[in-house]
Amino acid sequence: MQKVTFFKSIHVKIVLIYILLILLAMQIIGLYFAQQLEEKLIDNFEESIMDRMEIIEFSVREEIIKTRTDDDLTVEQSLRSVLNGFSSSSSDISEIRVVDSRYRILGSSAIEKQPLIGQRSADELVRESIVNVLPREQIKINEETDRRVWVTTQPIITVGGELLGILYLESKVENVYDQMDEINSILAGGTALSLLITAILGILVAQTISKPISDMRKHAQAMAKGNFSRKVRVYGDDEIGQLAKAFNHLTNRLQESQQSTESERRKLASILANMTDGVLSTDRRGRIILINDPALRLLNVSRETVMNRPITTVLGLESEYTFEDLIHMKDAITLDFGTYEKSALLRTNFSVIQKETGFVNGLIAVLHDNTEQEKIDMERREFVANVSHELRTPLTTMRSYLEALAEGAWQDEDLAPRFLNVTQTETERMIRLVNDLLKLSKMDAGDSELSREMVDFKVFFNRIIDRFEMSKSQNVTFERDMPKTPYFVEIDPDKMTQVFDNIISNALKYSPEGGKVSFKLSEEDGLLQTKISDQGMGIPKENLDKIFDRFYRVDRARSREMGGTGLGLAISKEVINIHGGTIWAESDYGKGTTIFFTLPFETDDGGEWE
Repeated sequence: MQKVTFFKSIHVKIVLIYILLILLAMQIIGLYFAQQLEEKLIDNFEESIMDRMEIIEFSVREEIIKTRTDDDLTVEQSLRSVLNGFSSSSSDISEIRVVDSRYRILGSSAIEKQPLIGQRSADELVRESIVNVLPREQIKINEETDRRVWVTTQPIITVGGELLGILYLESKVENVYDQMDEINSILAGGTALSLLITAILGILVAQTISKPISDMRKHAQAMAKGNFSRKVRVYGDDEIGQLAKAFNHLTNRLQESQQSTESERRKLASILANMTDGVLSTDRRGRIILINDPALRLLNVSRETVMNRPITTVLGLESEYTFEDLIHMKDAITLDFGTYEKSALLRTNFSVIQKETGFVNGLIAVLHDNTEQEKIDMERREFVANVSHELRTPLTTMRSYLEALAEGAWQDEDLAPRFLNVTQTETERMIRLVNDLLKLSKMDAGDSELSREMVDFKVFFNRIIDRFEMSKSQNVTFERDMPKTPYFVEIDPDKMTQVFDNIISNALKYSPEGGKVSFKLSEEDGLLQTKISDQGMGIPKENLDKIFDRFYRVDRARSREMGGTGLGLAISKEVINIHGGTIWAESDYGKGTTIFFTLPFETDDGGEWE
């Protein structure tokens, strides 16, 4: 364990705390006392000045409105006498000035300002007071002495309300602040003395606390190394002594708990190693501290890359959930860890690791591979939705036409046959759909029985092409590329005929007028490969892998108009698979589509062909 430096020791911290507490208390008391004293002194100073100003204002008003004879003194002379008397009787007043309502200075108590008598006053405060007929006050800095002065103005108004002028007074407010500086100096001295005494007392008190704590620290270092035999010395029966006794008791309990924990850890490790589900455990901050091997396989990660990383990042949930959200998660969530080649859906349940006090100590996530179940559920839901949609469309059409017939359209010789014909067509379409569904259902259940025969596949293939060539109604050219060698394949002719009917019908549906459908039979990699190509609209690359899915159509509207059920290629795929072959498609969008399928074959009929 790292050695504790002087400035980090609890001894120094206790002394500093004592000093800081006393300093804080003295500062709060000093600030409050100084603020209150300063406000009181300034208020007393202002009240004193205002009382004198009222007396001065009365005397000045009397001198201004006094009726004078030729033998009497002028207004300026009598005001000089009055102002000098008041100015000399108070050491706080710097100057008293009288300005009439026309901004002309009538008198001043300052000797150096006597030349200004008779001139107009340019002082802004005087102008505001005259204009508004209101008292004004302001603190200014004397440019000559660099000291603060309190400037006040008082309107001189007769009993009748006539404005005679303004009484302007400057007082030495700096004297108040000088008194406050002296008081603050006394407080600073008292604070310094208090801090010195506090430091001495703090050192003495800190020693009684730090010594037992130092002993417990040494014992804790020994415990960290696995030594539980040492005991802490008990110095007294105070709180520190009680702490030492509790520390000794804790040592005994820790020794017992360590043995129990080690046993449980081995059990847990054995359980996690043999579980099939993945398990992750986090600390209280949401960082992974434990993960078993099945979880590593399901997530396709290594242990080094996930340890101490946030669980939301490892599970790919950082954009949707926070760690706090997962703590309160009641239901399982599904995680998609699939790749382009392989899908992987993991059902994840979260459980909180919580103490008896309710404190959350971590989170456990259990991962269960739910890929196959989700795939089955999704296919079931999609199948039901598709069947419902495919049946609803013809039923809706039939209902519309039957309602029209019921409302009187049956009497129209032109409309009635057409409406009945549409109804019959939609009925046949539903019958084909149901029959196709029954066929797929039997294939899925393994109930599809094959009436196998050994046939020359080239002859069989040509007969089907001939039938379509005879019955085609559009201008489409058939092109054949057949080998001379016979290939014998054991097939169910009826079911294989249905495969060809589905593929060739699609090729004819999507071939343009004047187009060409190509047929080719060849041997590829030990299998017999059949190739049927058209020059239709083609299939986009992103949709090519889905055309053998049930009810899937690249262009749903056009396919439905052409009478398809969306199950033809799905049935063809199932039939080819039952025969041990493989079927796939290639397409150049806008130029055409080619369907391939392969079947195992023999070069002779084994004596069964006639």
